[in-house]
Amino acid sequence: MRNTAVIIHLDHFLHNIQQIRTLVGPQVKICASVKADAYGHGAVALARVAERGGVDFLGIACPEEGAELRNAGIQLPLLMYGLCLPEDIPKVVDLEISAIVADSEGIEEFARSASRQKKAARLHLKIDTGMGRIGCKPEEALPLAKQIVTSPYLILEGLATHFPISDEADRSFTLHQIQQFLGIIQQLEKEGIRPELLHASNSGGILQYPEANFSMVRPGILLYGYFPSKEVPRQLPIKPVMELKASVLFLKKVPPGTPISYGCTYRTSTTTTIATIGAGYADGYPRSLSNRGRVLIRNKCYPIVGRVTMDQIMVDVGKEPEVERYDEAILFGPNPLGPSAEEIADLAGTIPYEITCGINRRIPRYYLGH
Repeated sequence: MRNTAVIIHLDHFLHNIQQIRTLVGPQVKICASVKADAYGHGAVALARVAERGGVDFLGIACPEEGAELRNAGIQLPLLMYGLCLPEDIPKVVDLEISAIVADSEGIEEFARSASRQKKAARLHLKIDTGMGRIGCKPEEALPLAKQIVTSPYLILEGLATHFPISDEADRSFTLHQIQQFLGIIQQLEKEGIRPELLHASNSGGILQYPEANFSMVRPGILLYGYFPSKEVPRQLPIKPVMELKASVLFLKKVPPGTPISYGCTYRTSTTTTIATIGAGYADGYPRSLSNRGRVLIRNKCYPIVGRVTMDQIMVDVGKEPEVERYDEAILFGPNPLGPSAEEIADLAGTIPYEITCGINRRIPRYYLGH
């Protein structure tokens, strides 16, 4: 068994779902984003908790993620956020995955496949109101919606857009997006087109724009216990779900001037003890935390010294260490005494999403609670 492990606190995940539910209210559906293996946490296990927690949809990125959930017995409706390759469309229709479309070509591909399979395809028309990624232009929304609703095997289940800066303090851009989206909804209603699901808000939108809850929201990082930025309100009492830990494999007392790790970027200033911990950048722990990060051992934090290596990091635990060989070291997690994924993301110049998504699958996941 590896000395390195990821602990997934399922009770924290359920708690976070409940907090989001309380915030948006019972009338708004929740599409829980479990794409990218649930941000590195394990899609199947968290999807099962999400089912029990009362979410309405699960958000995925590609057909393979949908197949994994269906093969595991997950029955919740699935919404695929990304666009389909033509050869993947029959699988998406067969698995009853709701799909995003953004142009006439994509709609026609679904119409042909659904007709051949004699099976309805549920589509969500994506409108680009400012993300600049996938999505039709606002003026294209009405004719594309008509193309869907007039096709015998297609159902316009939803209308969607996406907010690129809903987690920032400047509100003008997102407010303009909301007004654009509302205008398109009204335009479609005048033509008698009323999709069941209207959705725009990601985690930032949920926290800052209750008027954009519409009929469904798509939380991501909030589910996993982190806020999307430092500019959003942080009153929601969410809890980090992932914990990364490893064992102290070796302790060595060294004199002043001892070089530590590749490049000799650190030399000890006094006689001290170096602890070697069995995790490194191959596990997804950022190399940029060399000489910058900290770990929690026995409820006390110690600095990382020298460069983070592929499979190991070194920590200065002092001349007369309280640390013992095989002690557990917490690299990040929910314990407030130690580093969080947000802290190490700040040090690494990235975001918590990348930290949790980047934890290598060679590390076993252990699921606690529920």
